[in-house]
Amino acid sequence: MTQRSRIETNGPEPDGPHIDAGAELDPVHPMKPPKSLTATRPPATGLTAAEVAEAIARGEVNDVPVRSSRSTADIVRANVFTRFNAIIGVLWVIMLFVAPIQDSLFGFVIIANTGIGIIQELRAKKTLDGLAVIGEAKPSVRRDGASAEISTSEIVLGDLVELGPGDKVVVDGEVAEAESLEIDESLLTGEADPVLKRPGDQVMSGSFVVAGGGAFTATKVGREAYAAQLAEEASRFTLVHSELRSGISTILKYVTWMMIPTATGLIISQLVVKDNNFKDSVARTVGGIVPMIPEGLVLLTSVAFAIGVIRLGRKQCLVQELPAIEGLARVDVVCLDKTGTLTEGGMDVTELRPLDGADESYVHKVLGAMGESDPRPNASLQAIINAYPDSEDWRCTQSLPFSSARKYSGAAFSEGNGNSSTWLLGAPDVLLPAGDRTLAEIEQLNEQGLRVLLLARAAGELDAPAVASGATPTALVVLEQRLRPDASDTLRYFADQDVAAKVISGDNAVSVGAVAGKLGLPGAENTVDARRLPSERTEMAAELDSHAVFGRVSPQQKRDMVGALQSNGHTVAMTGDGVNDVLALKDADIGVSMGSGSEATKAVAQIVLLNNSFATLPSVVAEGRRVIGNITRVATLFLTKTVYSVLLAILVVCWQVEYPFLPRHLTLLSTLTIGVPAFFLALAPNKERAKPHFVRRVMRYAIPSGTIAAVTTFCTYLLARSHYSGPGSLEAETSAATLTLFLVSMWVLAIIARPYTWWRVALVATMGGCFLIVLVVPWLQHFFALKLVGMTMPWAAAAIAAVGAVLLELAWRFVGRKYPA
Repeated sequence: MTQRSRIETNGPEPDGPHIDAGAELDPVHPMKPPKSLTATRPPATGLTAAEVAEAIARGEVNDVPVRSSRSTADIVRANVFTRFNAIIGVLWVIMLFVAPIQDSLFGFVIIANTGIGIIQELRAKKTLDGLAVIGEAKPSVRRDGASAEISTSEIVLGDLVELGPGDKVVVDGEVAEAESLEIDESLLTGEADPVLKRPGDQVMSGSFVVAGGGAFTATKVGREAYAAQLAEEASRFTLVHSELRSGISTILKYVTWMMIPTATGLIISQLVVKDNNFKDSVARTVGGIVPMIPEGLVLLTSVAFAIGVIRLGRKQCLVQELPAIEGLARVDVVCLDKTGTLTEGGMDVTELRPLDGADESYVHKVLGAMGESDPRPNASLQAIINAYPDSEDWRCTQSLPFSSARKYSGAAFSEGNGNSSTWLLGAPDVLLPAGDRTLAEIEQLNEQGLRVLLLARAAGELDAPAVASGATPTALVVLEQRLRPDASDTLRYFADQDVAAKVISGDNAVSVGAVAGKLGLPGAENTVDARRLPSERTEMAAELDSHAVFGRVSPQQKRDMVGALQSNGHTVAMTGDGVNDVLALKDADIGVSMGSGSEATKAVAQIVLLNNSFATLPSVVAEGRRVIGNITRVATLFLTKTVYSVLLAILVVCWQVEYPFLPRHLTLLSTLTIGVPAFFLALAPNKERAKPHFVRRVMRYAIPSGTIAAVTTFCTYLLARSHYSGPGSLEAETSAATLTLFLVSMWVLAIIARPYTWWRVALVATMGGCFLIVLVVPWLQHFFALKLVGMTMPWAAAAIAAVGAVLLELAWRFVGRKYPA
């Protein structure tokens, strides 16, 4: 084996082993070892296969169920056992006994609707479960001395779990090995600062590594682990709170309360006051109650969301929480991390500039040793490793891993010739004092969009609190970042959709601005150094509204910036892939993580782009807007029916007349003016940004539309009652009223279908054509009990409907001006 440099310490390590990094390491595990080993005791080899088998036999397995979707039983239960299905089911059974089968059609429609809802949700479940397997966290566990990635659920008590930057702690444990291991526990404890962990310290599930590496022994697994229940809930595909769902629930609650007295009055009116045929009275009573229920609204909402999940799944987008589709549709600000979002992960060293006459060959050796000192290099250090091979006679005696808060890493070396040195590598404007002449040279490079790292020789020990103070600049490492080819088009999409893009990065502000400028982001020329941002939330929000590009942003500042934007009334989406983005992702209205991002970011994000393509984000936004915009449209249709049904029942009770419709009439009307059109409209493209106040926006149109439909229909019915007499008069009166209600409802549909496209016009025309066929085909006339008698009343019904159409247009325009969304 080729001799490698060593990691040494100035004294014995009290708690934990030194690792012989020259030993072979399992190639599955991405962590490369430190160079070679001198060990005060042998490295921990983890459990043996026999010990793992024994733990499994004892049930000491991390068996917390992590599901990406609802179970099949939950889906069936949620679609079948609803309050309105119970009401309609009882009414359906009654109708099967007292009326012809055509008056029971509404029950078959409900069965079909429920079946469609179950099938679509099961399809969404299959899509999500498949994507969740792809995006599942695979912690590295050391067993029999070899590292391997396993499923979280396969971890057993006593397993040695390895950690690196960005890794999430999946079970509770005790640190066994630590190399400058810093763990962020803020998601559990609220403590903002990372905690430095040493061998023997406890780690809790739900925390994550921000710097360094190591390993811990699992001491609590399954439901005993701290925050295990929280992790289970956070990882599950849940129908959590959303304005759309809560709005629909609110509407359904009020509908239920309106139904009770109205239905009671209708029952008394039809069964007691009117001395009609009992079965006919029951049928007309049920015909008055059934249309009050907006049963298809909940179904269409579920179907629209499910189809949205399936569509996004085809684009390798994992929606971890269903309302995330809705939330992203409401977003008006998207915060982007530059690295990994606007740029690809990899970088290339394009130039090395020694400073103050430094020996370039010596600098090569330093950089090679720096690269080998970090077992888990980030993208910048990986580029240096690729460009400068390790010097075999250098030994790392101490290391300081890169941290987003520090913005530099460091290492101390024994150079093999008796000399020793300590080096820092990181952000020039952090390591150099303000006004240093080297900064002007760096500024020119940053203006070209290049990333610059400073290699500096530290004057003191690496563990000194102010190790960067007095460091001697030695060389500039110039890196070129690879721009994502699709980033420019994506930013242009956001601009076209009135979504403000804010680039917030830990890199140099000028460099970030240059990259954003190359991608055509408006305002990229006015970059802001976040270190100069005001800490007061109101002032920070003002700065964020007036600028688009921010550099040198600390992880805590990212979180503060998200909060400041939200305090100014913005709905914020945050994208990121590194541990420095976790806190901001968690606080944002919608967190979006790249599939290649750290386990911590994927754990807190609602949406994971498994294909790592920033260009997928517009698809997610468009899908959300399609769902929310279309559900708002079709909700107006459903609730218009509810309003006119309740008002018709009240008018019937007040006038003490027979209810004008049988269930078959309203089933026909609902199918042609609501059910079929709503299905197509709910799945149509819609680019309008979702707006708040769902209930108010829907009811402001549904109430006047339903009122006009009820009044015009009842006027036609009363007019027909005075016109017709003798046997068959009730059927003729019903037919005239049905014609008016159909025409007015069709006009509501025509308004909602705007702006017109060829298929929307065809949809409305087809529904009208279907009704016309029912009126002219004899067996359909008989089946639906619809036959227009004479010429006077049909034309009078059409004229009243025309007046209703004019009133609808006036009402919609008045409401649009008086109560804008």
